[in-house]
Order: sequence, then C-alpha cells, then structure tokens
Amino acid sequence: MGKQIIGLTINGKRVEKAVEPRTLLVHFLREDCHLTGTHIGCETSHCGACTVDLDGQSVKSCTHLAIQCDGSEVLTVEGLAKGPLLHAVQEGFYKEHGLQCGFCTPGMLMRSYRFLQENPNPSEEEVRAGIGGNLCRCTGYQNIVKAVLHAAATLQQPTEKVAA
Repeated sequence: MGKQIIGLTINGKRVEKAVEPRTLLVHFLREDCHLTGTHIGCETSHCGACTVDLDGQSVKSCTHLAIQCDGSEVLTVEGLAKGPLLHAVQEGFYKEHGLQCGFCTPGMLMRSYRFLQENPNPSEEEVRAGIGGNLCRCTGYQNIVKAVLHAAATLQQPTEKVAA
C-alpha cells in the first residue's frame, strides 16, 4: 500500500502530508514536520518521552499511527509557549529546576500540561500519580513535582509574563 494524505492541526497550524501507513505519530512529527521536541525513548510506551496532547488527551506518540490521527489536533512541546512567553509548566520547570539531562522533559511538560487541565489544583500525591506514566532517570522527581505545583499555582493566578 502506498502513501496516504493525512491532515492534522499541529500546534494550531493545519498540516497535510503524505505518509506511509505504518508511520508512527512520533516519527511523523519529528521527520515529516521537523518538530524534534518530541523525543523517541523506549518506543514501547513505557517511558513517556514522546508524550503529546492529541485531541485533548495525553498520548504516547510512539503508540499511535499517524494515519490514525487524521483530522486530529496535536499539541507538542513546541506549541506550549506563546511567542516569547513560556507556558506556566515550562516556567515551573525552569524556576524549580525540574530537569537535569532534559531527555524526559518534553514528555513531562506535555503530561503536566494535560494533567493540570484535568486537575488544576492538585496535591503533591496527585501530581505524582498524574505524571506516573512518564519516567525520569535523573531527577528523583522531587523538583518535577515542585515544578508542576508551581505551574498549578501560577495558572490559578495568571500573570502577564506567562502564557496560560
């Protein structure tokens, strides 16, 4: 079977491209759309480095075929900031030192973004459960949890310096 044309809205922009039917969403984003913020980790859905927002849900893009996403809306880490303004989760990770090597960070940011849409005022335990499907080998999670809680507080009282 040859390539198929699919159309998606990625980070607010309409994209139409031809893809092989077996192309994973993570490869489509990185190779066809040149959005390399979404990382390829385990390719088995265990690590969460490839997490993106798909039609309002966190998904691991290594488990979705691009053609399955035809007509969908995708938000990647590149779409979080609004121009020069960081999104609250990005600012939280920056201010609370929520990263070390940075490999898991795009997936953590995207899961944190969606988690805070689902639970805007979480407890520490709820944050830990909410990001539980995303692994980090460096940080021990404490600063990641602090970063998500910082973002939650920021989103409760948005400022002009941070994109909501």
